[in-house]
Amino acid sequence: MTTTAPRPPARRATPTGAAQRLEPLAERLLGGGLPVRVRMWDGSEAGPEDAPTVHVRSRRALRRLLWEPGELGLAEAYITGEIDLDEDLGDGLRAMRRAVAERGLTPPAPSLADRLSAVGTALRLGAVGPRPPVPAARAGLRGALHSKARDRAAISHHYDLSNAFYALLLDETMAYSCGYWTSDAPGYGPADAQRDKLELICRKLGLRPGARLLDIGCGWGSLTLHAAQHHGVRVTAVTLAAEQAAYVREQVTARGLEELVEVLNIDYRDIAERPETRGTYDAVSTIEMGEHVGDAEYPAFTRILHDSLRPQGRVLVQQMSRGANAPGGGAFIESYIAPDMHMRPVGETVGLLEGSGLEVRDVEALREHYVLTVDAWRRTLEERWAEFVALVGEETARVWRLYLVGGALAFEERRMGVDQVLCVRPDRAGKAAMEPTRAGWYGAGR
Repeated sequence: MTTTAPRPPARRATPTGAAQRLEPLAERLLGGGLPVRVRMWDGSEAGPEDAPTVHVRSRRALRRLLWEPGELGLAEAYITGEIDLDEDLGDGLRAMRRAVAERGLTPPAPSLADRLSAVGTALRLGAVGPRPPVPAARAGLRGALHSKARDRAAISHHYDLSNAFYALLLDETMAYSCGYWTSDAPGYGPADAQRDKLELICRKLGLRPGARLLDIGCGWGSLTLHAAQHHGVRVTAVTLAAEQAAYVREQVTARGLEELVEVLNIDYRDIAERPETRGTYDAVSTIEMGEHVGDAEYPAFTRILHDSLRPQGRVLVQQMSRGANAPGGGAFIESYIAPDMHMRPVGETVGLLEGSGLEVRDVEALREHYVLTVDAWRRTLEERWAEFVALVGEETARVWRLYLVGGALAFEERRMGVDQVLCVRPDRAGKAAMEPTRAGWYGAGR
């Protein structure tokens, strides 16, 4: 009787799907293990099972990253639907950032060997090819930085998307800036927060019937209309966006405010060329417009604010702030949302305002208020998703989803801030005519 030696147990085949081919390269470029689970177009998966799942739907996503590595390539792959998250985008991005922080992942600068390895992996996965088309929503500006023509194109790219789009996204105030959330009571919503913000600005500026207000970067006229209608103020509203100017003029007529409101579709620099505006305004407001001015141009901008005021006149600047890291907001924001935007720490803005001759009297941080504001806009986008897609197309809708989710996270994590800075132009004797306390702005109980 013959016997045969028992066969050794069969070795399990090493998986060779796209995810397994990509994982070693991704971990080397990330400086550690994958912080997310990746599901590739062929169904293969890699990464922690309890992490958010990134679905890479096509080889084109990898090709896009070869041509445009980093934030912009990832954003464009999401915009085009080449990658997606199975979870809510905000929850997924928050979990991914937390995992990166907890693991201390610090991507090293890719070496030549890393680049060659990336090309080799892409070849094996069939992902090498010509540069994928750039999404149509990407801005393509030309000309000298912050020339009047380029600034007009930059503003038009963002704000002239269509009045219908912003009417769908915003509340009835059409205020496209940080609200001031004074209550968490049921029924208190975005429109209430915006009206509370508008009223706070009017109180800080000390507006009275007959006062003259210059509203630079008036948007869709939320402050202009509120100041004229509720405080009897004479307003000169300035915007570079043609769609906004048309909307504000329509609202002025509809509300019977023609005797109080003048709407100018001009560049803010043109204000200095109007002699009738020099030193004549009781107040100047600029609500989240200063971010579009540019770093080199900001001192001249603050001089216009100063020179437009009469002695003892006030100016309120509501403006987003950011540190030295990505002062323009990052590659995605700069390419798709607000090209040529520039932000700085609030202390630097205060210094620039003081350098023009203004006296800074109050700085109020509203960072947490912007988390609530952007979340409200994001909920509207998701709840009315089909309407947004029908109006502007799938890619543009995905641009805005990414923008709003990323923006809320940036304010939540203190990578961005927003502040109201109140200044006065003292008279020659140094008198500012300011209230002795802030009680009138917030109520005596504050």
